[in-house]
Amino acid sequence: MLGLGGLTMRLGIMVRNMGPASTPALIAACARYAEQAGLDDIWVCDHIAIPREESEGSGGRYLDPLATLAFLSGVTQRIGLGITVLILPYRPALPTAKWIATTQELSGHRLRLGVGVGWMAAEFRALGINRSNRGALTDQTLDFFHRCFAEDEIESNGQRFLFNPRPPLPPILVGGSGSHCLARVVRFGDGWMPTSSEPDKLAGPIATLGAAMKAAGKTPPQVVPVASLPLNEYTASAARLAALAAIGVTGFVQAGAYATLDEFKANVDALAALA
Repeated sequence: MLGLGGLTMRLGIMVRNMGPASTPALIAACARYAEQAGLDDIWVCDHIAIPREESEGSGGRYLDPLATLAFLSGVTQRIGLGITVLILPYRPALPTAKWIATTQELSGHRLRLGVGVGWMAAEFRALGINRSNRGALTDQTLDFFHRCFAEDEIESNGQRFLFNPRPPLPPILVGGSGSHCLARVVRFGDGWMPTSSEPDKLAGPIATLGAAMKAAGKTPPQVVPVASLPLNEYTASAARLAALAAIGVTGFVQAGAYATLDEFKANVDALAALA
């Protein structure tokens, strides 16, 4: 947790659940090291059907994010476990809700659920899903999640059933940009996950979102950008985080590639030094 003049910011880092770095031994070692170093969260990403022409750097190898976090929950004790972001139109709502509830329960309520509508046309084609319906499917799934986590017994497709385990619903952070994204945060979420770390670009949307959340009677939004700080430049990175905190950013996820545990450790150490 980073303290900035009375403000606090959660610091997290991406663990690569894709490509050659996504072996069980390496992702487990990375998660344990990030926890040992005092970071607040580790994050994984989501792709499900990468075409060859989009596979550079990953070879098309992507571990399922929810399965990965369930695995990492067993090798860590404290650190938050996040997805940036789970593409909701790719998945049926009920089995996904069960995955989320189970991972949340088994991890001791450490899950942080970034969600998004998706963008890669090839993945929608592989799944047989109309890409133009992705916004509506996302909203329907988020509405279903809220119902599942609100009552033990719910109804789906005319059938009532017990939804257990029913731990607390993880914080929902909506990825994306634009008015539709911010409206989705207000309606279904707890915060926003932009992919920029530029204060000038984020200040306006954060102010708009904060006002909308207040008008809706909701708590101030969490704002957690996913971007890359120049970790080899301590002063510049610290100044950027301070500027982000000043406009209402509450967390930061450091993205970036690495090939070995030593490279990951160096990134973690530089990020932890900012705290």
